[in-house]
Amino acid sequence: MNAFPHLFRRFFDFFLFSSIYIAVCAIVMVAQANDLLDLEYNRQAYMLFVFFSTLCSYNFHWRFTPASDSEMIRLKWMQRHKRMQSFMIAVGLAGAAWFSIYFIKSWAWFAFSIALTFLYSAPKLPYRLFRSLKKIAVGKTIFLSFVWTYVTAALPILIAGGGWSMDRILFVISRFFLIYAICIIFDNRDRDRDKQEGIRSMVTHFSEANVKRLFQVSVVLFFISSCLLYFYAFTPATVIALLIPGAIVWSTYGVFAKNYSDYLYYFVLDGLMMLSALITPLISF
Repeated sequence: MNAFPHLFRRFFDFFLFSSIYIAVCAIVMVAQANDLLDLEYNRQAYMLFVFFSTLCSYNFHWRFTPASDSEMIRLKWMQRHKRMQSFMIAVGLAGAAWFSIYFIKSWAWFAFSIALTFLYSAPKLPYRLFRSLKKIAVGKTIFLSFVWTYVTAALPILIAGGGWSMDRILFVISRFFLIYAICIIFDNRDRDRDKQEGIRSMVTHFSEANVKRLFQVSVVLFFISSCLLYFYAFTPATVIALLIPGAIVWSTYGVFAKNYSDYLYYFVLDGLMMLSALITPLISF
């Protein structure tokens, strides 16, 4: 009887801390963009590319992230599974390279996404050239939000073609500001560590009150852009589904500001990015 909870905990930690979970979040978000915007292209190959590239980039990022008191559970798991982490990087790199072949005609757009992803983690590499990027990373939060939005919404639109209609533009804006609000919460938690590492961002420069105002502005812009989608063929049920994670993020800001649990952040908060994609098929009609 006692063995099952232990086995479940080990499986859950592996699923979460190996970055498989965040890779699943990414492909679910891509699937939502594909369906809501009626994008026609090789969806399966692209989703597999996103899965493997996310697996590679996140394990690479964490491989060079120093210890933090707010991430003790993940830190202990990483220390025990360094070989697993290296294996995930290799598997992710191989898978991403293989499935990118299907989009050789769009190589420039893919190269852009790869460059952005690498530059986000580059300051963590133990080389002077890359560490110097910490001093100019004032837009770190915006940068990460842009990368996630580009890969899960903008790049599929670019691959599918058909131009930038208003519903596509509003959807991308909506997604960006939801992710940005979530990234602000993460950066607010990590502000002391970022200061110690010399990483500059708006969150490290702002007071806690101003960080909260920035967060509130982001959520408001998310609500506005999401609601405007109603006027561009999105059903009321779909708009409501899009709004739900934003409402949860808004109402739980105080909880995340006080509780730094790895499970709360890396399972619940990260999961909010894909929540509307899970709800949409259930309530859309």
